[in-house]
Amino acid sequence: MFLLLPFNSLVVNLLGISITVLFTLLLVFIIVPAIFGVSFGIRKVYMKTLLKIFQWATLRIERGAKEKNHTLYKPYVNGIIAKEPTSLEEEIKEIRRSGSGKALDTPEFELSDIFYFCRKGIETIMDDEVTKRFSAEELESWNLLSRTNYNFQYISLRLTVLWGLGVLIRYCFLLPLRVALAFTGISLLVTGTTVVGYLPNGRCKEFLSKHVHLMCYRICVRALTAIITYHDRENRPRNGGICVANHTSPIDVIILASDGYYAMVGQIHGGLMGVIQRAMVKACPHVWFERSEVKDRRLVAKRLTEHVQDKSKLPILIFPEGTCINNTSVMMFKKGSFEIGATVYPVAIKYDPQFGDAFWNSSKYGMVTYLLRMMTSWAIVCSVWYLPPMTRQPEEDAVQFANRVKSAIARQGGLVDLLWDGGLKREKVKDTFKEEQQKLYSKMIAGNHEDRSRS
Repeated sequence: MFLLLPFNSLVVNLLGISITVLFTLLLVFIIVPAIFGVSFGIRKVYMKTLLKIFQWATLRIERGAKEKNHTLYKPYVNGIIAKEPTSLEEEIKEIRRSGSGKALDTPEFELSDIFYFCRKGIETIMDDEVTKRFSAEELESWNLLSRTNYNFQYISLRLTVLWGLGVLIRYCFLLPLRVALAFTGISLLVTGTTVVGYLPNGRCKEFLSKHVHLMCYRICVRALTAIITYHDRENRPRNGGICVANHTSPIDVIILASDGYYAMVGQIHGGLMGVIQRAMVKACPHVWFERSEVKDRRLVAKRLTEHVQDKSKLPILIFPEGTCINNTSVMMFKKGSFEIGATVYPVAIKYDPQFGDAFWNSSKYGMVTYLLRMMTSWAIVCSVWYLPPMTRQPEEDAVQFANRVKSAIARQGGLVDLLWDGGLKREKVKDTFKEEQQKLYSKMIAGNHEDRSRS
């Protein structure tokens, strides 16, 4: 027993030295640069190295598939069915032209018209442009994550060893490091905002609150190994306005808040999130609502209006889609944020899925599982564009203004602009959508009747 004591003492000393070295490296290379908002460029070198490895792995898979006469799976980026923008009337006339041979402007109903609605229904089932926005974006290449490509089979020993080595690096080195950084960032946020909250209101409190928030969010960004490129920073949101952005993931908040100072809007939660919210609101005028208050649209609009009317208060950060979309499109914006009459600062966020998929499928994964997937990915790489501020025109209503902002975000981010409500993720299609198609068809028939009677 006594012979083992020197060995135990040696193990304890080595463990203590390892922890000290690790903490020193975290402090020097991650935490201190995060405090001052600087970077040593290590993450970019890491990203370039990964890209070269991914390219080699993809080429090796393609070569192996050719040798074994296997067909490579290619995802349908633009959809399964090729579609051209045509109107209901044009498509029905085309069906009549190829079928009955009657006059194209015949006012009566024709049996062949049914085929248009049958085809539309089948196309919607086969290539549903709504539900496929709530599943992970498929990659054309492999990034050594088994969950991101269907082509990976056993190709070669080298490729399998490389994949296994990647698993060890991500789970045994990157994951503990990222968890430690996330714990550090959250702890500093709660402690720092609580202490700042006891200071009297004034410039000193505002200055400290801003830098505490920025410091902690930047540490959390590094906990995800996030590599973010910000464009057009001169258009960043200003006090008294509303910042609206497309929504892919809960980490959208961290991505934006690490480059700007915002007032958050949301529902009050319990547990750890509730502790963070209560600490944050002491140092900064965030807008939190009780569960019962969120359903009262007038109360929400009143609180937001009061906030933006005070030009000294921070810009409000809002995600008008109301749910996470899979980084391929932008869906309908809720009009509430656009009825207030404040200046809107649009922001487009686009993630690069090569290094890790940031989309949160909340119907499939809980928050803990999602965060585990994020922290075991290679990195989170994204681009953020600050668009010029936009205001509601005199002839616009809130819906038209929301659609104009949404189109600008989609165009800048290279995303598909969809009119569908993201609420369809959990709800059935409203009857108004069905009635709209019925009205278009009846209008075509009735219009033909009117034209014929005039002649």
